[in-house]
Amino acid sequence: MINSVRQTVLAIANKENYGYITPTDFNLYAKQAQLDIFEDYFYRYNQWINRQNQRVSGSGYADIVKNLEEAIDTFSVEQPLFNTLNKYTVPSSCYLLNKVLINTDLKHEGTTTSENNLTDTAADFIASGIVAGDTVAAIVDESTVYSIVLTVSQETITTTNENLWIESGLSYAIYKTNKTKESEKISHSKITMLNASNLTAPTFGFPVFTQSEDKISLYPSSIDSVGQVVVQYIRTPKQPNWTFIGGGTQALFDQSASDYQDLEIPETDEPLIISKILKYIGISIRESDVYQAAAAEETKEQQKQG
Repeated sequence: MINSVRQTVLAIANKENYGYITPTDFNLYAKQAQLDIFEDYFYRYNQWINRQNQRVSGSGYADIVKNLEEAIDTFSVEQPLFNTLNKYTVPSSCYLLNKVLINTDLKHEGTTTSENNLTDTAADFIASGIVAGDTVAAIVDESTVYSIVLTVSQETITTTNENLWIESGLSYAIYKTNKTKESEKISHSKITMLNASNLTAPTFGFPVFTQSEDKISLYPSSIDSVGQVVVQYIRTPKQPNWTFIGGGTQALFDQSASDYQDLEIPETDEPLIISKILKYIGISIRESDVYQAAAAEETKEQQKQG
């Protein structure tokens, strides 16, 4: 999609003799234009929810709320978090933190002692109630990886991803599958009040969290096992990068480059992002007619979309 957008932008710019737009400039304009469209999804979603509540929105192919949900959901990510000094760092790509999920039924945790399957000579997996279908979380190469239990003996477990257990000394935890609780976000002042009484203190059955910038704190503080905390969030779009070979006006699109990144918005928004990029070009070259024409086209596209 990004090459189609660039070729259209160049064609319009060249037709009006506004000069050549370098790949670097184009990528900067595309980044901002895509972010503008992405952020606008949330404002439009709110507007259409209100219209839906007022019974003035459509259904079926005219269900704009559903279309916007699908567009936003393409940026949805589920990711386990690491505990550092009782705080969890939310990924820098997080635009909107939607859910904090806790694996509540911890059956066993430990460290592997062999390179063959999940082996822990200090464990008794049968006595711990581990059964086929349970979920195993392990830290491998500084990432949390999940697999499913297949067979169980006293000290050894086979899982769906045997390639995980290529070395000993891996931290792991085993949970009952699908036993999760959604943690409730509360204010910092409220957590102090809740923790002051045994009757209101958070539990595994009713976990809560507080947030400070990119850090969240989970309560109860005993929530700290491998893979126990999973966040679902909406990430920001990746920075687009039109990659090329050659240089100047002879630059040719090279999709095979390692740093190539396509635009991530739906193709239906291609006319809108072209208009936005042209608007930025008009500002850059100080041509008011370019800006005004692009802004008018952008307004028409937005009106079509509601």
